[in-house]
Amino acid sequence: MKSYDAVVIGSGPNGLAAAIRMAERGARVLVLEGMPTAGGGMRTAELTLPGFHHDVCAAAHPMGVLSPYLRTLPLERHGLVWDAGEASVAHPFADGPAVLLRRSLDATMEELGGDAATYSKLVRPFLKDPEGFLGDALAPLRLPKHPLTMLRFGLLGLRSAVGLGRRFEGERAKALLAGCAAHSVLPLEKPLTGALGLVFLITAHVANWPVVRGGSQMLANALVAHLRSLGGELETGHWVRGPADLPPAKVYLFDTSPDQLARIAEDVLPGGYRKRLGKYRFGPGVFKLDWALDGPVPWKDPRCLEASTVHVGGTLGEIAAAEAAVWRGEHPERPFVLMVQQADMDASRAPEGKRTGYGYCHVPAGSDQDLTQVVERQVERFAPGFRDRILARHVTRTPDLEAHNPNYVGGAVTGGVA
Repeated sequence: MKSYDAVVIGSGPNGLAAAIRMAERGARVLVLEGMPTAGGGMRTAELTLPGFHHDVCAAAHPMGVLSPYLRTLPLERHGLVWDAGEASVAHPFADGPAVLLRRSLDATMEELGGDAATYSKLVRPFLKDPEGFLGDALAPLRLPKHPLTMLRFGLLGLRSAVGLGRRFEGERAKALLAGCAAHSVLPLEKPLTGALGLVFLITAHVANWPVVRGGSQMLANALVAHLRSLGGELETGHWVRGPADLPPAKVYLFDTSPDQLARIAEDVLPGGYRKRLGKYRFGPGVFKLDWALDGPVPWKDPRCLEASTVHVGGTLGEIAAAEAAVWRGEHPERPFVLMVQQADMDASRAPEGKRTGYGYCHVPAGSDQDLTQVVERQVERFAPGFRDRILARHVTRTPDLEAHNPNYVGGAVTGGVA
């Protein structure tokens, strides 16, 4: 049996990045993936009708396009193209125009009325050297290279999103922050949710959140192609259920959930470490819908079509109530729905004149409820006539997500409580 310097179990973005890094240094690397295609959350499929290409999990990629490591790789040589709109986020309201989060800070401030100066004071200091800030924020635990900037970030980010939102007078700025903070899948009253919201706001002023031309699978394909160009290997359809499924290697890296590591390596891990792995918290899951649409989403404010991502949830109070309900094990009647408009950025995703639709809401871990009516009713509040555009839909519950990717325990696409 062939031996390797390193074997990586799991071909998500972290596993592929680790494999590439080692292959760059001359190591003999093998990546093992149980599914037929590589990518983890970076997969694309015709889930509804022929010609409609839907992202199975990850859709918009603010952290992908700005990743300090991925930006060092020549992925464009392997077919990667980022497609972005005129804005990162549109946040619609039931009454009144939407707020658009644009790359231009001044243009975003114009959306916020009397809170423009307060918003500028919040984010502008981080835009003096945004790459340096993101390098520190995304790095492993260490002394930051920009300590004063990180101190400012820490003092702000320690607060909850609700607390951070109190600096604004109007609902528009508060809601914009809440939608970004809700990506944390935590109650917005929890400490540190302000940090997540702030990071997403800052990224939008560095680059408009893009989608991958042709689907998120193309990002995985580019990473795999670069790995192979360095001599690395990938084997799909290879499930690792125990040590017998692993070839000889000096090092094994697990890009898996902690419970999978505990099961696979049960006989070789110390008992205390296995116990720690068993205490890992995964948090809520998601309920996802993919739609084949007969045209663009008919938003009340048509400017929403300029954004790759739409945060459907209304005011900060509404979003906070929905996220808190999920944390209590409830299914809110008006959930926060995160939508991505890939085909509005990338025409290759759907037949001419048609669109793909992508939306999910947070639900209690392991929920098997079908929330199709709840989600579509919430979208209709901000886009009357949306249901009339639906040609076909694909429903993904939390068990479906975990079956597709065992890392998503209970449907937790974040991989664990933030």
